[in-house]
Amino acid sequence: MNVTHHQLELITGEREQLIDVTARVREAVRASGVVNGLVCVYAQGATAAMMIQENWDESVQTDVVSLLRKLIPRGVWLHDQQDGNGDAHLKAGLVGPSVCIPVIDGRLGLSRWQNVFFCEFDGPRRDRRAIATIVGEP
Repeated sequence: MNVTHHQLELITGEREQLIDVTARVREAVRASGVVNGLVCVYAQGATAAMMIQENWDESVQTDVVSLLRKLIPRGVWLHDQQDGNGDAHLKAGLVGPSVCIPVIDGRLGLSRWQNVFFCEFDGPRRDRRAIATIVGEP
């Protein structure tokens, strides 16, 4: 059984955005040598998250951000009195910090329309990170 970790370093350009990291996760799996197993991708940071979503057209990503803005508006939370990002913490908690994807015959077990996204809710940031942990058999 192999276990490897691969760090994804990201720079985000907007306060709220979804960044497709699928190609980077695929490369981490390829480099790990794991043929059958799992990859878990974890967003480091209390105002970021991970999501599996469609990437065929950007409207889905735009809709995700729009929905979260409507559900969790900015500037109305107790934590905003500390540093103005209460909504970002709540959005990250709602979406969740990680996704888990099967690795089957050396490939990500995603469907045709699924991609892996890093979700930024408190950007822009120059030093975001996600960790891909790959576990399985070579």
